[in-house]
Amino acid sequence: MLSAQGIGFQRSGRWLFRKLDLNLYPGDFLALVGPSGVGKSTLLSCLCGTLEPTEGSVTVHLSKENSVPPKNVRRHFGIVYQELQLTPNADLLTNVLCGRLGRYHSLRTLFGFPKKLRQEAYQLLCELGVGENPRKWASHMSGGEKQRIAVARALFQEPELYFADEPVSSLDAYYAGRVLGLLRQEADEKTKPVICVLHNAEHIQRFADLALSLNPNDPEAHKIRRIRPSEKEPAL
Repeated sequence: MLSAQGIGFQRSGRWLFRKLDLNLYPGDFLALVGPSGVGKSTLLSCLCGTLEPTEGSVTVHLSKENSVPPKNVRRHFGIVYQELQLTPNADLLTNVLCGRLGRYHSLRTLFGFPKKLRQEAYQLLCELGVGENPRKWASHMSGGEKQRIAVARALFQEPELYFADEPVSSLDAYYAGRVLGLLRQEADEKTKPVICVLHNAEHIQRFADLALSLNPNDPEAHKIRRIRPSEKEPAL
């Protein structure tokens, strides 16, 4: 569903990674790993089309649109940014509902979303432990709570692919497992690929199929290892 051919990214005269090839298949959960500052978030941004690689190309293969750059189909992506990008002066329910704004004509949502969708959004908030007061402004929530709201928004979007940049960095062990478990469920039950920046070795071993590591000393020394057995083609 996603292919990268010889991609590289240079910043301030330094290559973060080069000559990186990747093929991601339906249901793959790929963890991007490596020390802080190595370029994991940059690689994620190149793969989801929010940043252009310095060299090489990335293409996405969806059922209706074949072999297109990721920036052309970003509406089909559920992205959890490191900065979260919530609307601070909107309530939690509205922030989650925004995940589906791109699906409806503006007149459809002018007077609010249908009751069924509001119930679905509220259920996601409850599943992630932030449904007690859905009318509370996002700006009044803690960092970990905001992170869970951003994940709920991505899940509510029902995208074709997920991209998550350290989605559990502010969460305790229980909610980290809950968030990654829901993403793993999307991969297993709906064959949605997940690309996720992770640091915790236990999380990587428990939830990922593949781990792609970047090397801070050699931009061409990236490597991938398979964590779960698969009948698919190797991803790199």
